[in-house]
Amino acid sequence: MLSLSGVSAGYGSFRALFDVSIEVRPHEAVGVIGPNGAGKTTLLRAISGLVPLWAGEMTFQGHSVAGLSAHRIVKHGIAHIPENRRLFPRLTVEDNLRMGAFIPDARREFAARLSWVYDFFPRLKERRNQIAGTLSGGEQQMCAIGRALMSRPQLLLMDEPSAGLAPLLVQQVFELVGRIRAEGFTVLIVEQNVSQILDIVDRAYLLEVGNIRLAGSAADLKEHELIRKAYMGL
Repeated sequence: MLSLSGVSAGYGSFRALFDVSIEVRPHEAVGVIGPNGAGKTTLLRAISGLVPLWAGEMTFQGHSVAGLSAHRIVKHGIAHIPENRRLFPRLTVEDNLRMGAFIPDARREFAARLSWVYDFFPRLKERRNQIAGTLSGGEQQMCAIGRALMSRPQLLLMDEPSAGLAPLLVQQVFELVGRIRAEGFTVLIVEQNVSQILDIVDRAYLLEVGNIRLAGSAADLKEHELIRKAYMGL
């Protein structure tokens, strides 16, 4: 579904990714793990067209999408849930969801998509007229996920969905990811919570200092000595 080959990217003169190659197959959940500053967020931003590629190739569903603008990436079927949710805090929950349906196809199906999101997240329906900035952290994450789902994506990019949440809410967020998988969505998720993310993805990549250090099944990475010592404290 998604393939990156030899991708490099960065900001100004700073290079954050070095010849990164990853693959995400249909109906798969893939994790990208690694420390702060490894380039994980830059990777998702490069995929979603927010950061230009310096080198390499990116294809989605067999078509090159390298160099496309962010709104054209969304039209191709990729939706990005950014770190820290990035909701419109002064708009209502429903208006935030409406913002996720800005592409023409999604606008035409707005009522149906909104109904589906409310069925998936009944709490959002209860809070639909509430100002998004007054929601709890877990509810804000639901709203951010719901907003992304409004465009009916084929691939969902999730950047640190557990960031800034209390432990109980972290567990709820990972349960949400499991529900999204059960609906048949393909997911690429960046996360520092290594132990929990490896419990819910099929495969994972370890990104360190802009380079892919390890790649393999989630089960294999959980048993890898480097992962156990450096990221799981075992």
